[in-house]
Amino acid sequence: MLLSYLTITENLALKGTALQSSTYSIYGAANAIDGIRYAPGEASSCSHTDIELNPWWRLDLLDSYYIYKVTVTNRVDCCPERTAGVEIRIGNSLENNGNNNPRCGVTSLVPAGSSVSFSCGGMEGRYVNMYIPNIQEYLTLCEVEVYGTVKKQVIRMQVKAAENVDEAELKELVLNKLNQTLSDQDVTLTWRTQPNGKVFQKNRTVLKQSPVCSSLK
Repeated sequence: MLLSYLTITENLALKGTALQSSTYSIYGAANAIDGIRYAPGEASSCSHTDIELNPWWRLDLLDSYYIYKVTVTNRVDCCPERTAGVEIRIGNSLENNGNNNPRCGVTSLVPAGSSVSFSCGGMEGRYVNMYIPNIQEYLTLCEVEVYGTVKKQVIRMQVKAAENVDEAELKELVLNKLNQTLSDQDVTLTWRTQPNGKVFQKNRTVLKQSPVCSSLK
């Protein structure tokens, strides 16, 4: 019997709402969380502020989550220089429109039609801000993805397997099966590594349940 844990993360942005400091033409804040990374045309399906001092865009996740990754996608038609120096801030405060929350990272120039991801290490927060401080500029975002989890979205798994099982193959097999089952969900599955560097550990307790079971911890 082998014991392991899976952490489930999903693109939380799709469930949230968005605001921005101003809106240029028809390019509202919600365009950056519509699930469309790349679309042809001039800033198509992107959010876009006016040119202004300290422009910002804020995502409200509607609840506090542990944020592990934020991915930002630039427009496909132009203006990569506008993506430089965008601060990603995560937290629960709306002080200064949320722009005073702790910082996860700062973007460098993102080429047109490209995406860049930042590891946020489980920062906790309801609000995710994109903020360009101390400069007069447009802020354009074609997609913002926020991957995280609530505290209880960790699955404890027990798998009945032979003593000489190849753990690497087992890990891949179980993950592939779960991904197939959840193929219609926007989630990401990752294994939690044990302190000894392994994913699985042997459990001498034999359960009377089915060979594969899971419960929330």
